[in-house]
Amino acid sequence: MTAPRYEPFGWHHWPDHFWMSYQFRRGLGETQEGGGAVSEVFQAASRMTPGDAESWHAEWTRIAVRNDERGDAERAAGHVRTAMNCWLRAANYFREAEFWLAPDDPRRLATFTRCEQASKKWLAAMTPRGEAVEIPYEPGKPLHGYFIRSPHGGARQPVLISVGGLDSFKDELWFMTGRGAIQRGMSVLLVDGPGQGAALRRHRQYTRHDYEVPIGACIDWLLARTDVDGARIAVSGSSLGGYYLARAASRDHRLAACISHGAIWDIHERWKARDDSHGLAKHICWVFGAQNMAEATEIARPFTLNGVLQDMRCPYLIIHGGHDVLGVNEVKTVYDYAVANGVKATLRLTSEEETGAEHCQHDNPTLGQELMLDWLADVFRIDQSKIGVAA
Repeated sequence: MTAPRYEPFGWHHWPDHFWMSYQFRRGLGETQEGGGAVSEVFQAASRMTPGDAESWHAEWTRIAVRNDERGDAERAAGHVRTAMNCWLRAANYFREAEFWLAPDDPRRLATFTRCEQASKKWLAAMTPRGEAVEIPYEPGKPLHGYFIRSPHGGARQPVLISVGGLDSFKDELWFMTGRGAIQRGMSVLLVDGPGQGAALRRHRQYTRHDYEVPIGACIDWLLARTDVDGARIAVSGSSLGGYYLARAASRDHRLAACISHGAIWDIHERWKARDDSHGLAKHICWVFGAQNMAEATEIARPFTLNGVLQDMRCPYLIIHGGHDVLGVNEVKTVYDYAVANGVKATLRLTSEEETGAEHCQHDNPTLGQELMLDWLADVFRIDQSKIGVAA
């Protein structure tokens, strides 16, 4: 077995098992944002059989349950801050635990539900109290999200709508974008769109290329609130969400800013050489409602920014890891096309030396948040020197 090593994209725990190492790297990086404890994450890994999905599920579940139960006990003892820390770790551990389970494995929804339950306990203890929300979308199938207000943003706050990508959902987004928004006086709506989280697991809502539809529903919902600054609503999308939200901002001009947390130009072109042996093939097929990679690639034909991105009217940030495991070739295509068509675009590549050079800065999510949310605070003209210290 090849020994663990440090790569330009971060800690590579099982070099012989590339995609499992990638998922582990995410969990390890998110410890610094409250999504775990370094010792617990390495403890879990030490007990796993490399490449074995069953041991992956068992060991992440073990530390998830331990933190979830400890959180409940600490809350009963009046130790609210400790309880919140435990629940936040538990939510992220449950998220990791469910990843490699088959879509039809009954443990998948059960584990996802425990993830949500831990998140909701954490939300309820926040000040201001976080909200688990249902946004009207399809009959009987709302979009599920978490709406969190900043304690330092005033009565009517700017809002960041944040979505994940192929394999991230609302309960992970706090570590990727949410905490950074709250720290800077913005509210945040962490939401599962089609093909993600609760939408996929509970409602079998597969992904769609025209993401302006679900994002439009989120904007409508936000504009109906009295505590939102409707002129300052932004969006960020991570990984595949980098395509989703660039598409949405190009079509819905109520948005004041857009962030692609990972550049995506054309999904069909990216996947047309892949087959069912790809490490994420089963997950891709689930998200796209396909039987195999060939069918998923065909469904993905309209998932392109070509002929779309030129319609974006708001400021646009593209942030991308300089050693992204998915490659960096598309970054230049997206940025050059945007600039050539008059879009006010900014490109930020993260380097090996500064770390955060992995896909979506998974090896250093704090750096990713700082770069994204400082840019957005500048766009929204937020004077951070006048904002109190937020958690």
